[in-house]
Amino acid sequence: MSELSGKVALVTGASSGLGAAVARLFGQRGATVFGVGRDEQRLAEVFAEVPGGRYAVADIAGAHRCREVVEQCAAELGRLDILANVAGQHAMRHTAQVTDEEWERDLAVNLNGPFYLSRAALPHLLEVGGNIVNVASIAGIEGQAYSAGYCAAKHGLIGLTRALAVEFTAQRLRVNAICPGGMLTPQVTGFTLPDGADPNLVMRVASPRGLSEPEAVAKLVAFLASDDAAAIHGAIYTADNGKTAG
Repeated sequence: MSELSGKVALVTGASSGLGAAVARLFGQRGATVFGVGRDEQRLAEVFAEVPGGRYAVADIAGAHRCREVVEQCAAELGRLDILANVAGQHAMRHTAQVTDEEWERDLAVNLNGPFYLSRAALPHLLEVGGNIVNVASIAGIEGQAYSAGYCAAKHGLIGLTRALAVEFTAQRLRVNAICPGGMLTPQVTGFTLPDGADPNLVMRVASPRGLSEPEAVAKLVAFLASDDAAAIHGAIYTADNGKTAG
């Protein structure tokens, strides 16, 4: 088991899905967790199962709010060791019909937020030799139909991960990313196809082994966030039940 005792972790998207699973698992493995999400009721339900955890209601799309939650975490818990950028959103749309606002929102949540949070967290993480785990997607390493904004943002998040890893090679910081495939989360189980979409194109993203449980993927996040992964820096791990194997 990858231990996280004594660590302070900020986890985004903590109100449901993978983010909630990560928050719970981090707490079970000894970390003090500061969760960020948009649904206060769901956050309260999740953090009833995270001993000593705290949370803040926030939309990570804006730079100012990202800076505020990082500073709140460090002030209330005394330090910051781990930033887990889990929050994301994905809605399938015909590219020709994507509005400016929808495109901007795709990038804001899936790419801008992780950047703003990382930028704000860097001084704290460098002070303690901490790390960042970015949750990208297999959409960050391959194309997916009706997902132009999501794919662009997740490809960008992998680029951000690698850029930070190179920039901070000589300093006390690790930065890695994971690329989950389909998981049994509300984002996946509740998705809808745009009118007239080709279901065969959509099913190209499916794994032959089916959807993953978020708790299984959370274990990879916990490993990369732990000192057991001290030799891992700038890595991109797929967690997709074999989808991208060939």
